[in-house]
Amino acid sequence: MTAEVTYFHDRHYRAGACLMAALAGTGRLADDLYLLAHHDVTGRPFLQPRAVGLGLAGALLGELALAGAIWVGHGQLAVAGGAVPDDGLARQVLAVLAGEREPHPPADWLAFLAATAGRQVACRLARSGYLTEVGARRPWRGQRWVPVDADCAFAPLVRARAVLDPGRRPTASGAALAGLAAACGLGHRILQYGQPGGRERLDAAIRLLRQDLRELVAHTQAAVDAAVLSPRA
Repeated sequence: MTAEVTYFHDRHYRAGACLMAALAGTGRLADDLYLLAHHDVTGRPFLQPRAVGLGLAGALLGELALAGAIWVGHGQLAVAGGAVPDDGLARQVLAVLAGEREPHPPADWLAFLAATAGRQVACRLARSGYLTEVGARRPWRGQRWVPVDADCAFAPLVRARAVLDPGRRPTASGAALAGLAAACGLGHRILQYGQPGGRERLDAAIRLLRQDLRELVAHTQAAVDAAVLSPRA
């Protein structure tokens, strides 16, 4: 076993132990995706800011879709009139969606929410005790968010990789997390150190999602691909 694989399995074990501690995960899709998209020690992003923002926008919409508060289908996104989320950020996003008289394409909402999703999700994680804001070593770089506990910040990767286990049926939240992570460019993190056939199992897990969640993953993928190809990316 290589040193890198040994390191991964050691982190896997310690992250599993962390799930039994105080920071056992918020259970929110965007929180897990944020931690997955940033280094578990330094807090530095693994992706371009636009890709991170679009991925988090998709995850915020995914939280509402999982709760039955919105519906995505046939190229449109609409409020479904389900239960109001108990989370403040989710309620805020739902209120914005409900404030529009006509349905809008998911791509429009992804682009709109992406502008502020990173900061909003980071603040929510900070309120939950997962992140803290620290000053950069060079003052002109401003403040940045850093995980309070590296193992707890690593745990979402374990949850995302669980969908690759051929011996268990993936949960809807786990498959949505893995699907959105792959959609915004984090597929390599999920598949790294995995057994052969991981990509096929990931695709199969996404196919098991409800149609609205599958569409949301696909729209997020398309938005990220367009952003990466754009000169502004």
